[in-house]
Formats: sequence, structure tokens, C-alpha cells
Amino acid sequence: MLIKFWGARGSIPVSGREYLRYGGDTTCVELRAAGGEVVIIDAGSGIRRLGKRLMKEGRQSFILLFTHSHWDHVMGFPFFLPIYFKGTRLRMMGCPFAQKAVKDVIARTMQPPVFPVKFDDIGAKFAYSEICAEPFRIGGMRVEPVLLSHPNRGLGYRFIERGKSFVFLTDNELGLVHPGGLALKDYVEFCRGADLLVHDCEYLDSEYPKRRAWGHSTLSQALRLALASSVRRLGLFHHNQERTDAQIDAMVRECRARIRRERSRLKCFAVSEGLTIRL
Repeated sequence: MLIKFWGARGSIPVSGREYLRYGGDTTCVELRAAGGEVVIIDAGSGIRRLGKRLMKEGRQSFILLFTHSHWDHVMGFPFFLPIYFKGTRLRMMGCPFAQKAVKDVIARTMQPPVFPVKFDDIGAKFAYSEICAEPFRIGGMRVEPVLLSHPNRGLGYRFIERGKSFVFLTDNELGLVHPGGLALKDYVEFCRGADLLVHDCEYLDSEYPKRRAWGHSTLSQALRLALASSVRRLGLFHHNQERTDAQIDAMVRECRARIRRERSRLKCFAVSEGLTIRL
């Protein structure tokens, strides 16, 4: 399983020299399964650069999984170059969040007058699958969805292949159970023993009281989950739009200091745009 992060920023893309190392694009993650399948998680602004890379490789078949339909996770779809070519085959999978099916969520990003090309006029061929609770397979990879604790709901995923597992839980508020969300103990069991956990870590502890119920977690909350579930590595994700490289570095140092105090072997890092991990 090869994992590449094309966007790790939350809420809105950002630019500037203070964001160069961790990047400014919003959520988009690429998985390459052992069988060659290309799986894309979310269509944030990072999907634009991924699309260019896939075109250079001559790739024409993709699976697109959605976590939820908030703007920063779908805004890049109209700029995903492969959708404008007739040879492209794209299977889109997700749960009908906020009373909208997968197709409707994506089509809204290309509705006049906000975009000049209509969804029905693009060249790619689409297939749709609703996945909300039951595990499913993509080639030889098992995918287990889990409900997120987030406004308007969402899905997280555990990907399992050849004895390795990757858990991706973005936009998940561990300090509050939103409608449809789960308790901390349930996420602990879902993450149990994973080789890699990438989790929402938008806020500092000091910021959280004024942002409670906004759908995101703090460093302490994400670390507590990682320690309780005995994962091997924790990747801090969904960086706040105001968080500079230096400030993210400070979060990583704090995370590692707390791990040392716990005498744990957990490895902590912040996800950066362009980071590639092989499991």
C-alpha cells in the first residue's frame, strides 16, 4: 500500500512562505493498492496536482472515496484534469451526507453560475456506489468505513492490505459526539493496532473552548486516541489555515515530548503536502 498526501490543510487553501513545508492545499490523499488500483480520498484543492500526475502516467481508471461534502473536501473536483477526457472511468463512493447523494455533491461544484462547465458535459464516465457502514473490497484491499463525529456527518476509513493497516480520520471531533458520531471508546477500537493513524488535529488545547462543536480535534485529543489504541504512527492532519510551518513544528515537538513522558514507542509527525508513505 502506497500513500501520498496531495493536500493536508483544513477549511481553505493558503499560500505564502510561512506555509511552504507543510503546504497549503486542502484534503486529497492517493492510495496505490498492491493490485495497481488508484484510490483517491476526497477532492480538495490538492486533487488538481494529482490529476496532472495521473495524466502524465496515462492512468484512466480511478476510485474516489469521500469523507464528507464540506467545501474544502470537494472544491478541487472541477480542476481534476482526467474528468475532461472520454477515456476516463471514475467510480465515486460515499455516504449520502446532508441528504445529498454522491453524484449530487460533486455536481454542485460545477453548477452555473459558479463554474463555466456543467457536470453533465464533461467527458469521463462515472459509476456510483453508496457505502455507509459495511466493509468492502477494492481489489485485494479491505476497506472498513466508520462514522465521523462532525457536523453534517462523514466517514472515516481503515484500509487493510497484506497485514498492514492505515486509518484516516479527518474532520473528527473527539471532544464532542455530533449526531451520527461515535464515542471515543469506539474510535479507539476502530483504530486498534493500526500501522498508521492520520487524524484531524486542527486546534491547540488553548483554542478549543471557543471552537467546540466546529467538528475538529486538538493535539491532546488525537494523541490520547493514538496512545489508547496502540497505533504505531500518528500523523497530525487538517492543519488550521492560520498555522505556519514553525507553529506546526512546535505541535510536533509537544506531541513527541508527551509521548516520551508516557514512555510509549508511538511515532508522531505532521503530514506535509507531498509526503509519501509505504506500508
